[in-house]
Amino acid sequence: MFNDIGPLELVTIIVLAVLVFGPDKLPKVIQDVTRTIRKIREFSESAKHDIRSELGPEFKDFEFEDLNPKTYIRKHLDGDELGLKEIRNGFDLKKEMAEVTDAVNGRDRAASGTSSDGGRVDMSKKPEDPGTDERPPFDADAT
Repeated sequence: MFNDIGPLELVTIIVLAVLVFGPDKLPKVIQDVTRTIRKIREFSESAKHDIRSELGPEFKDFEFEDLNPKTYIRKHLDGDELGLKEIRNGFDLKKEMAEVTDAVNGRDRAASGTSSDGGRVDMSKKPEDPGTDERPPFDADAT
């Protein structure tokens, strides 16, 4: 319950409790708080038991933590049945981007093989000129 409270925080809470309630009333307050926590736990356990009994025998191993979507997915897809690891490992973003860049620049990657620069594109170079200096026809109605 108090897994994330450090020793300094615990000392601070105790000092504040002594200052607020006083040393004579503090044991009574602690007893009341622990009794309340116990009653809440008993109530939640009885509610869980009632729900399990109402659901029937097919839900006898039902855990309420499974209602959390992340827990449910982890429990049922623990073995990676969908092959997500293979998909993730088979996807090489650098290679895909290099292929797209080559296609945009008009280079044939299959003819040249894999590039020696690891798929990097030199942005300082100007694109290769297709060899003709023809401009596209001007359409005055389109502008």
